[in-house]
Formats: sequence, C-alpha cells, structure tokens
Amino acid sequence: MSNPSSTTSILSVRVSPDERSLLEAAAEQAHTNLSDFVRRKALEAAEIEVLGRTVVTIPAEDWEAFEGWINRPAEVIPGLADLAHRTPSWEK
Repeated sequence: MSNPSSTTSILSVRVSPDERSLLEAAAEQAHTNLSDFVRRKALEAAEIEVLGRTVVTIPAEDWEAFEGWINRPAEVIPGLADLAHRTPSWEK
C-alpha cells in the first residue's frame, strides 16, 4: 500500500489533553512514538471500515450480465458436495 519513494503529507488532528495522554500512554506501551502509533491505528481502522463495506455498486452497463449470472441455475461442484458430506475434524 505504501510506496517508499512517495512523499508524505501532514494530517492534523485536534484532541483533548485527556485524549492525548491516553494516546501517548498507548504509544509508549506499544514501544513507538505517538505519530507512528496514531498513523498505524488510523490505517487499521480505515482498512476495517473499507473492507466491511456492504454496499456494492454495479454500473448500469453491467446490470444485465449480473442479472443473468445471479439468476442462472445452481450447479453442483463435486468437490464441495464431497466436503459437505464429511464429518468436520473437530467433531471426530
């Protein structure tokens, strides 16, 4: 995701003194500086937010192909059928 040759930019965030103290304590426990800690945690939260997206937009020109795909009859996949009939290893 990060390109070592790219430049960085500054992101400014306002926090209360109590919030800053908490962030500094957490950064210290993580053995890193405040800036790296906040950047890392913000990126983790952003990834979770983006990956948790539940709305999918399908362009109008692709809608008919999508409907054709979603409405086609189900097909049997032999490997999955075999797997469905096996006893899970945690139940053995």
